[in-house]
Amino acid sequence: MSDTSRLAIHGGQPVRTQLLPYGHQHIDDDDIDAVVEVLRSDWITTGPRVGAFEEAFAERVGARHAVSFSSGTAALHGAAFAAGLKPGDEAITTPLTFCADANCVRYMGADVVFADIRADNLNVDIGEVERHVSSKTRAVIAVDFAGNPADLDGLRGLAARHGLVVIEDACHAFGATYRGRPVGGISDMSVFSFHPVKHITTGEGGMVTTNDDELARSLRMLRNHGIDSDPRHRAEVGQFFYEMVELGYNYRLTDIACALGLSQLRHAAGDLARRQDIARAYQSRLAHLPLEFCAEAPDATPAWHIFPIRLAGNAAVRRDAVFAALRAENIGVNVHYIPVYRHPYYRKLLGDLEDKFPVTEAAYATMLTIPLFPTMTDTDVDDVVTAVDRVVRYYEHAPE
Repeated sequence: MSDTSRLAIHGGQPVRTQLLPYGHQHIDDDDIDAVVEVLRSDWITTGPRVGAFEEAFAERVGARHAVSFSSGTAALHGAAFAAGLKPGDEAITTPLTFCADANCVRYMGADVVFADIRADNLNVDIGEVERHVSSKTRAVIAVDFAGNPADLDGLRGLAARHGLVVIEDACHAFGATYRGRPVGGISDMSVFSFHPVKHITTGEGGMVTTNDDELARSLRMLRNHGIDSDPRHRAEVGQFFYEMVELGYNYRLTDIACALGLSQLRHAAGDLARRQDIARAYQSRLAHLPLEFCAEAPDATPAWHIFPIRLAGNAAVRRDAVFAALRAENIGVNVHYIPVYRHPYYRKLLGDLEDKFPVTEAAYATMLTIPLFPTMTDTDVDDVVTAVDRVVRYYEHAPE
């Protein structure tokens, strides 16, 4: 094998000289200027940019309310609180997600119940959700995996039959549509993250959108220490009196962060289009390999936060070996996700559950996330395709 075709992990020349991460923020000069403007203003937290960002975000996703939080995890906690979860209750969620979806249930003292996923798009299987509904179930937390919307109307129908609250983890799905409607204005509550690898960033930050006035009130109260009035309004009217009516948290997002978020919304549509272009390029240019991609529902438009691939075909195609080989080629692959029940905390809490979730386990054993972010160049995309082709072909035919 020549040096140009030998894998880097075996001493060959890497496809890239520097690591290409799986995700990266897009910050331009206008974003920086927006933050500097706030730093020079009278308000750097709990000021006018917070409300402006919330209003702009709510309008973008077609929701009546948007309530900002200091992180996506804090936003999930807020949604669990607003849903009324308490000790003795249960909430059903997917195991193929970041642990925050289960953790927010535990923060409320409630019990987590996992339901297996669909093999085609890796979203939670509604049939499995319904199978796990009990008299203790109060909520379903569905994830729009990779930016592909879950079966939101199916979930709403299930929730109506059983009197449940639907919390949609839409952290992967800003800009996605479902049956002609933007994700964020459909479920009882939809949760978004503004972590740097997401579609827009505020550094850290999150948002819950809802069309329910009472849910919005509960969300705002939880993120502000359980206080039922707004600090900026009190300052404007010269009022000192406030009341803490619930045990809340300081989950507020700053004006600095919200200024960045407002600016990020300017180029969100272009960034989304670029993500979708890269995803289509991968689907086309990697189609000849023994790989599986997440299926796209015909009535939805995905937002492609990440692009997972699953190794298929020859049993010699081994995920861990392919992962190491691609990293050696300086392609920053990742794995999304380690099933939540495999983490030591949940293993101790729930026991060993691997044999109860065959679809999740099959996906986890074979999946990788390849780089996808809007500032990737065409050369970056070429490098990913070249490296994946080289590595997967090698391991397809390598002996066990």
